[in-house]
Amino acid sequence: MSLPRTLIPLFILCCFYNKISAQNISVNSTVTPEDLIQNVLINSSCIDTESVNASGNPTPNQQSYGSFTAGANFPFSSGIVLSSSPSKNAEGPYIQQNSKGVQVRNWNGDADLNTALGINNSTQATVLEFDFVALTNSISFNYIFASNEYQLNFPCIYSDGFAFLIKDADNPTEAYKNLAVLPNSTTAVSATTVHPKINTINGSGGEPIVGCEAVNENYFNGYNTASSPINYAGQTVVMNASTDVIPNKKYHLKLVVADDVTRQYNSAVFIEAGSFVTKINFGQDRTVANNNPVCFGENYVLDTNLSSTTHTFEWFKKDASNNYVLIPGATSPSYAVSATGTYKVEATLGSTTCVSIGEITVEFSPEIPATNTSLLQCDDNTDGITIFDLTKVANIVKNNNAQITNQGYYETLTDAQAKTNPILNPQRYTNKTPNQIVFARIENTFGCSAIAQVTLNVSNTVIPDQSPIAKCDEDEIQDGLYQFNLEQEVTPQIQTGLPNGIVINYFPTASDAITETNQLPNIFKNTTPNSQTIYARAANGSDCYDITPIELIVHTFDPPNFEDETQYLCKGDQITISVATGFSSYTWTNNGGSTNSMLVTSPGDYSVTVTDVNGCKKTKNFKIILSEPATITGADVKDFSGIDNSVKILYTGVGNYEFSLDGTAFQDDPTFTQVTPGVYTAIARDKNGCGISNSFIVYVLDYPRFFTPNGDGFNDLWVIKNIDQMPDYTISIFDRYGKLLKQMNQNGSGWDGMFNGREMPSDDYWFTLLFVNGKNVKGHFSLKR
Repeated sequence: MSLPRTLIPLFILCCFYNKISAQNISVNSTVTPEDLIQNVLINSSCIDTESVNASGNPTPNQQSYGSFTAGANFPFSSGIVLSSSPSKNAEGPYIQQNSKGVQVRNWNGDADLNTALGINNSTQATVLEFDFVALTNSISFNYIFASNEYQLNFPCIYSDGFAFLIKDADNPTEAYKNLAVLPNSTTAVSATTVHPKINTINGSGGEPIVGCEAVNENYFNGYNTASSPINYAGQTVVMNASTDVIPNKKYHLKLVVADDVTRQYNSAVFIEAGSFVTKINFGQDRTVANNNPVCFGENYVLDTNLSSTTHTFEWFKKDASNNYVLIPGATSPSYAVSATGTYKVEATLGSTTCVSIGEITVEFSPEIPATNTSLLQCDDNTDGITIFDLTKVANIVKNNNAQITNQGYYETLTDAQAKTNPILNPQRYTNKTPNQIVFARIENTFGCSAIAQVTLNVSNTVIPDQSPIAKCDEDEIQDGLYQFNLEQEVTPQIQTGLPNGIVINYFPTASDAITETNQLPNIFKNTTPNSQTIYARAANGSDCYDITPIELIVHTFDPPNFEDETQYLCKGDQITISVATGFSSYTWTNNGGSTNSMLVTSPGDYSVTVTDVNGCKKTKNFKIILSEPATITGADVKDFSGIDNSVKILYTGVGNYEFSLDGTAFQDDPTFTQVTPGVYTAIARDKNGCGISNSFIVYVLDYPRFFTPNGDGFNDLWVIKNIDQMPDYTISIFDRYGKLLKQMNQNGSGWDGMFNGREMPSDDYWFTLLFVNGKNVKGHFSLKR
């Protein structure tokens, strides 16, 4: 029969929906607590259960616990689900827009969960709990935590809580232990303790939603999508909850999940069906990958901690084909492992079908090669007791293996093996007896150890007494402190006659030399003036050969009057330069002279180096400067300027001169200012004592600013003093209207204020003075009656 065309798309859609639905988990929320424990969770004849109880959502027909079955895309094919919302809501797919969840106001939290997780107020708690007795020493089961908190930045801030709580059923006051923790820790599994990195994003209003770094991301399985089999935003990987128990002892186990105080974004725990089993727990595999292999030579025993009167035992080891092979004769509760491999034990309880299994992989670390050695140290008082640096043999005892670490030195083998009472300062250990043996403990990266013996010997070799090393203080400051190049100036002397390969180092004290502390630099400046003893340590590898004192002597040489000196040599003369007598030698750099003095006839730089009895040298420098009398060649005269009249003496010569216009008062400057009119004799003299110059006559002229021709015999003529000593000239006098009143030359006696036989009135008059050499002076003066 053919379908109508309009029904074909609907048929295809229904088939697709059924295919998708088949991938989602299916939850049965009507199953009883007893069925969940006895028929779903536990599938072992080694566990007896009783007192099963459950509680959860108080809303009728919306039970928050149940069983589930799943397809191939969920890690568990079936199991138990405990949810903080109706358990049917756990069925996939994941619907993000409905993820805020169910809020039931009269659905309370759980006090035991609050205490176990250290939270304040859980809500909407679902609990499945029961008592059990195990016939072996360990129980475990597998689970997955899923939550709608895995959205936005919620895992940075919020998480619902869950726990698997166990305690002694016969001791109600005992505190619960939480089994839902991260491996090898006490950290409870939650959305805040297991999540990837969450980036900061902007919210719908542009506000930042602050993210956080990843936390235990390796336990996060990923975010879910619309094709996921469960209706939760994200989930962990498959986790395992386990603990050791005492066989035949009753325990109470409480499985609980709850919301936080907001009652939003619900969570669930999925527990694998049949995974609640007993096993014999040998602990974590002892492998290199786990960083805990069994140490070489260690007697490693696998112990079931079960009695041979109640159980029978068979031990197995995997062969090269990865199949377990029975170990013949191994029927005891324990087995001593001697070789790397994977081991299994099956312990059968009497005639029952209860068979407990324990498995473990054991690897042995390689043997740690340890080398016994010795240390040879020097002794400063020959009593056989000295200070050793035990760390010098650190690489020797472990054969320079960088993967092996030194774990201390011990006075007894027992302490070294137990890693107790280590020598606290191995760099400065004082032996208790001559030729004492101490013990070095070395370990590989897995903490396995080996012990090496270190024999402490005292050197009996002797370096001969050394001559002092002396040198001169060549600093400008003669303080008896100067630097030594120890390697070049001291070491060769010490090494003379010693075996090849001996290395010399230097120290301020004998104790420092023994302990090799405060080593002196190769370029060493003594700190005690004139004489200081240091100590040379001769070493052959890590062994001390001997320690010997070395006196460093610094001679000072600071003769008086050896400052640089300047002397003057008059032209055509000669002088003697000299230093004191009594030195061992003299060397003049200019002529190679070897006496304390030298005759000098020419200017220049001279020096003499003297040597004292210690071979120390000192140099004195002489600077000889030529000097001679000056030759005055003329003078620049500024006159007719009143108080601004000046004279500049012109001269030649190489001396250092001072100048005078009157032969009495001298000055360094050849220019004289504010010179009054007159006739002067200019001279110069050499300050260095080389004589007086020639003399030179200088005339300074000026005109009177007024005259009073009243016949009283004072200032009756207007005349320029000393002008008759000057070259030919012409003076013309004018009134204020430019009328020529008088002309005069060197033969004139002056103007008496008359013109054409009559007295000129009191007034200002002008003159022009014209010298034959072209010099022209103009001015004016007053006639007063």
